[in-house]
Amino acid sequence: MARRNLMMTTVALGAAYLLRNEKARNKLIHQFQSFAKKSKR
Repeated sequence: MARRNLMMTTVALGAAYLLRNEKARNKLIHQFQSFAKKSKR
């Protein structure tokens, strides 16, 4: 249970950082879009 709580805390902190930091958020979105384009080929 402690391991799951640690994982959820890490995910929440990462999401909060991405929502706050526009540059990091845009970079991540671009990477997902590039990955999706490669997967469709």
